[in-house]
Amino acid sequence: MSSTASPVSNDPPIYPSTPSRPIMVGIVGDSAAGKTTLTDGIVNVFGADRVTAICTDDYHRYDRNQRKGMSITPLHPDCNYMGTMEQHLLLLSAGEPILKPIYDHRNGSLIAPELVEPKKIVVVEGLLAYHTKRMRDCFDIKVYLDPPEDLRRRWKIARDCAKRGYEPAQVIADLERRESDSATFIRPQREAADVVVRFHPPGPSTEVDPASLAVRLVLRPTLPHPYLLEIADKTRINHYQPIRLSLARDHGRPVDFLEVESGIPPELSAIVERIVWDNIALHDNHLDREAIGLFQDGDLVRRSESLALAQLLLVGQLASAWATI
Repeated sequence: MSSTASPVSNDPPIYPSTPSRPIMVGIVGDSAAGKTTLTDGIVNVFGADRVTAICTDDYHRYDRNQRKGMSITPLHPDCNYMGTMEQHLLLLSAGEPILKPIYDHRNGSLIAPELVEPKKIVVVEGLLAYHTKRMRDCFDIKVYLDPPEDLRRRWKIARDCAKRGYEPAQVIADLERRESDSATFIRPQREAADVVVRFHPPGPSTEVDPASLAVRLVLRPTLPHPYLLEIADKTRINHYQPIRLSLARDHGRPVDFLEVESGIPPELSAIVERIVWDNIALHDNHLDREAIGLFQDGDLVRRSESLALAQLLLVGQLASAWATI
């Protein structure tokens, strides 16, 4: 799993040829699991001119007012145009444009569709993107976001009240209504992922600073995961090992676990960045290094070292996929 950093060269960069089809990346998880934050990070690092990002939640069959009189939640496949979603993923994976519906989360309405042209990378985030085998087979890289449930609920209450006009009691009631569908349709998709990402607090706390979360990555052998031994080795300082790699089992299957402590010093995070940047197939002139780990926290743009490391590994996966297509 380890690799050797490429020597520094003053020669002009050699870029891989443009892939004949886009690289398809899935980012799936329950509502408010952090999908948009991770998606925005990929767009910012690679550039909006090379990344198409879509949300499968746009395929809701009913608007918010219609759902009020129905015993169905947006998490249920019957509440979504699953056939159209599957067809559109197949088209995008073949490099074809789609006319995508739009669901306005600000007021829960369905508005005019938009033409979407796939760029070199297509990131698909949403609740149900791995629901069928044909959908799963569209993706080169499948990520599932799996925060602890109490943290996800905090995030959802904060987001829905700040951005969608809900009161806390309404969000809590909605979470209870959705619980059965979450368990039946959303969480089982975790098993389809190549990478499972869990941001979590370092310990019990009533207040959670999003910039100080730890992260655990479950890395399944369905994808190669380079750099891991090198990262774990070069970030060890005497007995201090903030990044730990171990072989374990996840739901009975062998996986690599990569644990990143909260509050990792920036100088150690910088070591990881150098390892990944030196090994990826894309020259850094094409990537915005400064965008790594940034997230929006209210009106502030902040940096999280654990988010940066998770994004870096995904950037490495994307670069590897690009080189093989």
